Amino acid sequence: MRHFTSQVRRQINLSLPAERANVMLTEVMYFLCLLALATNVASAAYVLIAIRRVEGFRVENKPEGDFRPPVTVLKPVCGLEANLYENLSSFCQQEYPEYQVIFGVRDATDPAIPVIQRILDENPERDMTLIIDDTVIGPNFKVSNLDNMDRTVKHPYLAIADSDMRVDDQYIASVIAPFADPKVGVVTCLYKASAAEGLVSILGSMFINGWFLPSVLVSAGMREVRFGLGATIMVRRDVLEQTGGFRKLAQFLADDHMLGKLASAHGFKVVLSSYVVENVVFEKSLNALLRHELRWARTVRTVEPLGHAFSFIMYGVPLAFLGALLIDLTFDWDWVAAAMVVLAIGLRIGLQATVSKKFKLMPRDRSFWLVPLRDILSFLIWGASFLGRGIHWKDSIFTVNSKGLMTLAKKEA
Repeated sequence: MRHFTSQVRRQINLSLPAERANVMLTEVMYFLCLLALATNVASAAYVLIAIRRVEGFRVENKPEGDFRPPVTVLKPVCGLEANLYENLSSFCQQEYPEYQVIFGVRDATDPAIPVIQRILDENPERDMTLIIDDTVIGPNFKVSNLDNMDRTVKHPYLAIADSDMRVDDQYIASVIAPFADPKVGVVTCLYKASAAEGLVSILGSMFINGWFLPSVLVSAGMREVRFGLGATIMVRRDVLEQTGGFRKLAQFLADDHMLGKLASAHGFKVVLSSYVVENVVFEKSLNALLRHELRWARTVRTVEPLGHAFSFIMYGVPLAFLGALLIDLTFDWDWVAAAMVVLAIGLRIGLQATVSKKFKLMPRDRSFWLVPLRDILSFLIWGASFLGRGIHWKDSIFTVNSKGLMTLAKKEA
């Protein structure tokens, strides 16, 4: 590039301001085209690596070995979510010798309480209880809920799972298996998504399946796992206490990620289980989806700032459109521009198809025709994540600093 531009400088009389401006503009356009090509190559490489990681992941929703210590399952609940009864019930029908299930809500008028009470009434023989307690130990209300539930925990292993997750009867037996190694302190699970209903929910499930899930596998393939995912975190009770317990986690937005990070810092292994949890996605509106995903993006920004900054290479379709525009304006190479866009869309659909096959997604959760739109939407949310530190969570607005610490800004009406 330098040789070419130096030749241009020698051939043009730079004493004329207009001609100098033209040369400078040409150099800038050439540089932008080179940058666009580099980012598109990086994006294509990322998608190919993601496809390979997904293909190589061993999905095994069956227990390994005979390690079966008593386990307590903690289910923090807030509000009446779609399919809540089915989701919560799935954790109560385990083929496991001894386990306890604790449901927790903060508000005595929470509409989820009748659903939980129905589950308790239908399973009187099981060790299950409901805790209603509004005690707050930090700005992360979910972790405050967990701390309130912790007072009735009976067993040395805790399984913490979000209320919109669903499992089969081998869940506990499968996820507990890695703890046969005493060096393991935390086990976490991938999750696949299924849309409850509506186009917006489908867009939400697509992001989890085609963008988030592969990114976790790429990260896990590049370095040791040092994070947790809200789908499931199973932790030894003594490890939780050594890391500071729920009171420490209650200060952070990404409590699941932080628990894995703290356990790793204390010398314990964090294992990504081969068991895959199902996340039932229901988004009431596009605005709700955007708020939800912006909170995710800003969460990732706080815990992995460098990785988040470079994660734009995940979004090959908008990068291809931008690169195609630059190349067409600079060189008038229509066929190169078109090929760039087609390749990016093709690779993204290929990754979506690979995830769909590996994790046996439902037909509506594949939605290949929505892939370009979903990729562009994800890119825009990534960009918006740098425009502030505020997040919407339930009925509150929080601010999050660069260390991931939360501060309650205000309660929404």
